[in-house]
Amino acid sequence: MTGEDNDLMFADDEDILEVEEESRLTHISEAKWPILIVDDEPEVHSMTKMLLAAVRFRERELEFISAHSAHEAKTILQDRRDIAVIMLDVVMETDDAGLKLVREIRDDLDNRHVRIILRTGQPGQAPERDVILDYDINDYKSKTELTSQKLFTSTIAALRAYEDIMALETTRSGLENVLEASGSLFKEHSIEHFAKSVLKHLSTLLGVEEKNGFVCVQGRDSREKLTVLACGEETKLKLRSDLDEKAFSELYDKVQRALIQKNHLFEEDSITIFFKTSHHRSAVLNSKIDRALTDIDKQLIEVFCSKVSICFDNLFLFEQLKKSQQATVIALADLAEFKDTDTGEHVLRVERLTTEITRRLRDDQSYPENITDLFLEQIGMASILHDVGKVSIPDNVLQKPGPLDPNERIIMEDHASAGGRILENAANLIEGSTYLSLGSEIASGHHEWFDGSGYPKGLKGEEIPLSARIVAVADVFDALVNRRPYKEPWSKEKAVAYIHERSGTQFDPHVVTAFLAIVDSYLQSLQ
Repeated sequence: MTGEDNDLMFADDEDILEVEEESRLTHISEAKWPILIVDDEPEVHSMTKMLLAAVRFRERELEFISAHSAHEAKTILQDRRDIAVIMLDVVMETDDAGLKLVREIRDDLDNRHVRIILRTGQPGQAPERDVILDYDINDYKSKTELTSQKLFTSTIAALRAYEDIMALETTRSGLENVLEASGSLFKEHSIEHFAKSVLKHLSTLLGVEEKNGFVCVQGRDSREKLTVLACGEETKLKLRSDLDEKAFSELYDKVQRALIQKNHLFEEDSITIFFKTSHHRSAVLNSKIDRALTDIDKQLIEVFCSKVSICFDNLFLFEQLKKSQQATVIALADLAEFKDTDTGEHVLRVERLTTEITRRLRDDQSYPENITDLFLEQIGMASILHDVGKVSIPDNVLQKPGPLDPNERIIMEDHASAGGRILENAANLIEGSTYLSLGSEIASGHHEWFDGSGYPKGLKGEEIPLSARIVAVADVFDALVNRRPYKEPWSKEKAVAYIHERSGTQFDPHVVTAFLAIVDSYLQSLQ
């Protein structure tokens, strides 16, 4: 590049400074706009840096990165995806090195965001019209026409275009995160798991650390304590299970202000998000942030909150439905207890032991396809219904203190079929797995034997529902170690030996193995 070219390419610094003063973008912040200068002439690098050194855009200064060949530039671009503008020479190691680099940037590196200003000292080799049509560039300048003013204008225009593109990309990515989060949140059936998912997805949406946030909920009465549902690791060190004004007054104050104002609080170092729900139970999320939120961030938060609020309402309705099912189960169990006064404590112990055995089976990875989270959640409550069919048994048989004769045994054994029918009729009114449908399996199948010699259908092995095979062990063990109208309690050792001896005949061997692993800790928990 000649001295004459320099005079044509760059004007005096004063022009740049005057334009900058008019734009009033004079505040310097720590963040910078990365500008990559790609040219094989060192003078171009030094002059560009000198004349644009004082420029600020959106309160940010420019960061200059130099590459003296297309190959060097590609290496830099492979490592840095944050470069905003490339000032690219056409003729370097080859006559079309710059044009080839444009293709590589867009196609090989798949970088559609960076703005490219093509600069050439030999426009005849790359006609402007053809280049503009054939290459994805932002601007095309001949070095002979690129004065300091035009350099400034091209740079600011490119930065503004880059900013708009990144804003659109942020919005697109943010909406994708919201949609992904919505799908995930709608699958949650536990309020605690749901709260953890909310904290996780909002942290991802804003690019903040999950460990510095928490979610809490307030009951209908504003005087109730705020219960923390989910908490990041760092915040967990500072918070107890309930927010306490003395223990954490600053966070408590932020949460209270959000609840009173029923709105979000956006502060320099934190955000406090208020979730509106239709069931009068307010939820609040608080998290530290390390950057100022943009308008796009705030708009995405609003969209996210609308989805979360819907999920909160759905989860509340699900909880109410689950509670109504539980109430039905308890009512049926109470009905059975009315006929058999020995049933009450027995079914509660069976519920607990059934859950412990099932959890151990899952830990041992036995029947992984069957033991889902829903199965584990439901089987304990469903096990309460295992003897509900006893309501159909005459009192003289059900409450007989001694052994049953053959005819009485037949009548007693019918309680399994009766219980299954009662619960199946009710379960058919609701789709999917419920306490009633699982209870039906248990009621009709918990007297089946693994070798096929049980009743009422003589099912064998895995023909017997897993739920019934689990409850069979829990039911028999509890009946053995506790007093019944017809027998005295057995010792733990004798009862455990009985279960162990019948592994593979009366009981599923995998269930017996799980039972033997937890029986001692289970009995200790009852003391």
